[in-house]
Amino acid sequence: MTAGKTQRQHRIAKLLAEQAVASQAQLVDLLAETGVVSTQATVSRDLEELGAIKVRVPGGATVYAIPELPTAQLAPEDHLRRVLGEWLVEVARSGDLVLLRTPPGSAHVVASALDRSGQPNLIGTVAGDDTLLAIAAEGSGRQLAKELADLAGL
Repeated sequence: MTAGKTQRQHRIAKLLAEQAVASQAQLVDLLAETGVVSTQATVSRDLEELGAIKVRVPGGATVYAIPELPTAQLAPEDHLRRVLGEWLVEVARSGDLVLLRTPPGSAHVVASALDRSGQPNLIGTVAGDDTLLAIAAEGSGRQLAKELADLAGL
């Protein structure tokens, strides 16, 4: 099937959210498995337009990720669990501030997933390279830190 640009990019974003994709060739193959025929050059342009970047995951491999999706789009809990499980390595708390550590270059991916998660106790996040700050609603820092650590399997 020849999917239009919007449909193809939507499938690419969904594939990147669901699994680790290390190369454009792998992405072309995954698209083909869903019935979308595409070339590496087209996938390369799509990744650039989507703002996809390579991030390092535990073990040293790099995979594609889209750091910012529309903020109105909520990340399902299983997606948040996968992101936190793959990229969150430490959780610390001071009052209603929850400090989260990730491998280098991954904090923005975790922050984006958290911002879209709809967590009721989360006001927002600020991300650096390997550290992000999650700001909890007044009096709920302890609960937020525990929920995030539990989702990450820490």
